[in-house]
Amino acid sequence: MSRHWNPRDFAGGRPPPRRPGRGPVAQFGVTVGLGLALALSYAAGPIAWPFGLGAEPGGPGDVWVIDGDTCDFRGTRIRIADIDTPEVRGECRDETERAARATARMRALLAAGPFELRRTGTRDEDVYGRKLRIVTRDGRSLGQTLVEEGLARRWSGHREPWCT
Repeated sequence: MSRHWNPRDFAGGRPPPRRPGRGPVAQFGVTVGLGLALALSYAAGPIAWPFGLGAEPGGPGDVWVIDGDTCDFRGTRIRIADIDTPEVRGECRDETERAARATARMRALLAAGPFELRRTGTRDEDVYGRKLRIVTRDGRSLGQTLVEEGLARRWSGHREPWCT
């Protein structure tokens, strides 16, 4: 039966008894195992990062859509640079509903197959630390698709209200 350690059980400052598999040798084994796994994954192919120069290829399993113009790509927060979509926690019901539709549509577009993240302009990040990228497939911006469908607007350099 497992029991949590309580300092009152060990008068005189004695430490709790050691449990098998928790000592320095076990920790060394875990470290070596993680290092070996990393080396093998590197040998399988180069590790690509979304903040490199040029375009970064990606696929549906690499991305998690947060809202219509923000996603996580392999653990890095990305702001889709060419569009502005309504906020999920909008100021009015219309904005919230449009945000849900834009998020679902971007999710569907990214899940449809391979895409690329392309750098744009001279800025690499926005004021919130998100990487600024344009998402493309076959040379066409997925953000532009949202604009054409009325779920987003072209990024003008500043936020504009969605509620009328």
